[in-house]
Amino acid sequence: MDEQSEQSKNIQASRLECVETKGPWPFVTWRAYRAADQSRYNWSSRHHRKGLVRPVALKTIANGNSLLCCLWKPQELNWWIGVIFAIGSLLFMIGSVLCLSPKLATVWSLDSLQINTIFFAGSIPFTTAAYLQLFQAANADESTDENSGSSMRLSILGWRPGDIGWLSSALQFIGTILFNFNTFDATLPSLDWFESNLLIWVPNIFGSILFLASGYLAFIEICHAYWAWNPKDVSWWVVFTNLLGCVGFMVSAVFGIFLPGPANIDAATLSTTFTLLGAIGFFIGSLLMLPEMSTSTKSMTKVAQ
Repeated sequence: MDEQSEQSKNIQASRLECVETKGPWPFVTWRAYRAADQSRYNWSSRHHRKGLVRPVALKTIANGNSLLCCLWKPQELNWWIGVIFAIGSLLFMIGSVLCLSPKLATVWSLDSLQINTIFFAGSIPFTTAAYLQLFQAANADESTDENSGSSMRLSILGWRPGDIGWLSSALQFIGTILFNFNTFDATLPSLDWFESNLLIWVPNIFGSILFLASGYLAFIEICHAYWAWNPKDVSWWVVFTNLLGCVGFMVSAVFGIFLPGPANIDAATLSTTFTLLGAIGFFIGSLLMLPEMSTSTKSMTKVAQ
């Protein structure tokens, strides 16, 4: 009986008809399907890629039980992505606060080299989480049949430039690698202004550009348009706060250029301040990824008739 039910389910899935699509050109990020029995199913790019059943309302975070159940789910890849991103963001926040509060750094007996090492340490979790996200996107089943991906061969990086989720993840991953270089180079002693620009600022500005592009792609993926305001949806807040974090890093990179002559204290302070704001944005978005994954794994959501 179970085998017959499974066969029936497969036949049902194979007869799904796409009746509507949405998405910012040239991407399709949302589809509506109609089955042979006239029931309807919605498919969303982000939720499909991350194995989420449905959008999670922001108000559910106020439910203590729902929130607590998401704090420890090490069996879920989404949990690792959120937690590791949060660790990297926290280290960037600590490094920024220490730069902006020299007295605090003195109390902890930390010099500039040690503070820069904290930034470099923070870049490692960023790259790790970004790769896990890229791996997830590279291995997301492209079929609407929920059973078709069980025999897929795993891909290390994938190549899906027409998939908005994969493209966003790929740009972010490359950006984090550039941040690895620029934060490590910042620990090198005795660099002149030209060497500092070449080794620190150049990878910083290009990494920030890639982050900003990645953040906007993730935002329009969940919006199914070039812009949307949907503050009731946890997923919307995840990508919106991440996008704000990307903007913060971009502004920080612009002010982080090195010029010949005495150091520009005001520009350095602005750069560090926006690094802090960017890290806060990523930290909030990372933590919101935990309640976002509170629903069980599935590809499509059945629409109530």
